[in-house]
Amino acid sequence: MFRPLFCAMVCAIISATVPTSLQAQTSGEPAGQQIEGIVAVVNDDPISFSDVRQRARMLLMSLGGRQPTAEQIQQITSQALDQLIDEKLQLQEASEYEVEVSEADIANAVNNLARQSGLTRETLVSSLLQAGINPASLEEQTRADIAWRRIMGGLYGSRIRISDNQINEQISRLKKASEKEQYLLSEIFLFAPTEEEQSQALMAAQSIIEQIQAGAPFELAAQNFSSAPTAATGGDMGWLTLDDLEGARRTAIQTLEGPGMTDPILVENGLYILMLRDRRAPAQSTTLVDLTRITVVDQSEAALQAALTQMPDCESIDAVVDPDPNLNAFRLTGLNINELGPEGKAMVMSTPTGSHTDIFAQSGTLAVMFVCKRQDNVEALPNRDQIEDRLFSQQLGMISERSLRNLRREATIIRRQ
Repeated sequence: MFRPLFCAMVCAIISATVPTSLQAQTSGEPAGQQIEGIVAVVNDDPISFSDVRQRARMLLMSLGGRQPTAEQIQQITSQALDQLIDEKLQLQEASEYEVEVSEADIANAVNNLARQSGLTRETLVSSLLQAGINPASLEEQTRADIAWRRIMGGLYGSRIRISDNQINEQISRLKKASEKEQYLLSEIFLFAPTEEEQSQALMAAQSIIEQIQAGAPFELAAQNFSSAPTAATGGDMGWLTLDDLEGARRTAIQTLEGPGMTDPILVENGLYILMLRDRRAPAQSTTLVDLTRITVVDQSEAALQAALTQMPDCESIDAVVDPDPNLNAFRLTGLNINELGPEGKAMVMSTPTGSHTDIFAQSGTLAVMFVCKRQDNVEALPNRDQIEDRLFSQQLGMISERSLRNLRREATIIRRQ
């Protein structure tokens, strides 16, 4: 939810987050000056300027660290404050239900985040510090996320029942959909139920689109800005037909001639940004692959080459990677080859099963991809377990978002004027 912030707050955030050249355009204060104080109070829990500065920097970093405009900084700062308010509410609920998150839980989550990016915890922390971000800000965000998932899972997880009929209906729907042209879509949804908030959300959407067009990953933008349940998976909606989309979103996708991003799409309670990643003809079969990505932490090509000489096949990966802290392995199973994009698809398809690709640059380091399994001419439909997991996640995600909106509505939230 996006709301306008007053100039004093925005200028204070800007002076600590952007280059001097931009500060001169937006603030009359000396470069680097910081104004401390309280930005908001959530049920008696304060949020400081420092808290918002740290979160704004994290959001800027997630969008590629490119120099933003003053308007983009205002929108990112507003989003940072909204995120912190939600986290306060989530942690207050955790205290109410006596849900504890240990330091080990947080460390494991941060380690997983780093591993998915091909980094170690140490290199991730180093990147945060270089961007002027206190790692404690990421840890607090992680604490709130873990606590909230545990609350939602504990309260509602056992109540959600996915029946065989639901799974059968979904399979039937997917089979019928396979007979029509399909679109591989991702989404960012900005919740904005009032006219004023829709105006602010529209400006925010334009800023997000500009950052993505400048090279920021759509997936990271979705994770950080989207209010949809798909945010957890980078906005991934999977393969859909036009029948799965209502009027405004359907029209927007129809106007795209090829892969690309839509303009902001205004709906009743907010707006969408859709990304068309691929399309396929009716009943088109595909190739599914199991991949293992190997990355080297110190960016040494020689170290990666040496490790590869000890990995003649997929079965030997763990024996080499596990004891070596300089190596990380990340597995993708049952991946539709079309989801890799043209370059990734070409690279994987030209690699024999059981072998690895050439070394390539990825997430600030070097990597290779082992092709451990390939299934050609496969009907691109998920299995029953995958469908059940997807339906469960969708229902829990909707309950989670509804619960958080209720907390916002019932809370006493005082914003500094």
